[in-house]
Amino acid sequence: QVQLVESGGGVVQPGGSLRLSCAASGIFFSRYDMAWYRQAPGKQRELVASITSGGSTSYADSVKGRFTISRANAKSTLYLEMNMLKPDDTALYYCNRRTTTYAWGQGTQVTVSS
Repeated sequence: QVQLVESGGGVVQPGGSLRLSCAASGIFFSRYDMAWYRQAPGKQRELVASITSGGSTSYADSVKGRFTISRANAKSTLYLEMNMLKPDDTALYYCNRRTTTYAWGQGTQVTVSS
C-alpha cells in the first residue's frame, strides 16, 4: 500500500519560513519524478514545484526564487523549503508523483497570517 505522509506545516508571519517533509512508503521512491501541490479553499489543486529522479527542479512562477524542492532518496523523503512566505501561500500542501499520482495523503496546512 502506497502511503504519503506530509508534515512540517504551521502558522507563520508574512516573510517567515517553513520546511515541509513528505515521507513515502510502498513505492520505489527513487524511480519517480515527484512534486509538491497545494490547494487553497475554493481553489483547484495546483502544482507548486517538481523534481525529477535525476534532481532537476521546476517551480511555479508564483513561488520561484522563494521555494526550494529537494529529495533524499535513501530516506524516501521529499522536502519543500519555503521562504519569504506570503498570505497567498496559505493552503493545504500535498506531495505526490508529478504524473499518474497515487492516492492523496492528508496534506499539511500552511497558514501565513499577521
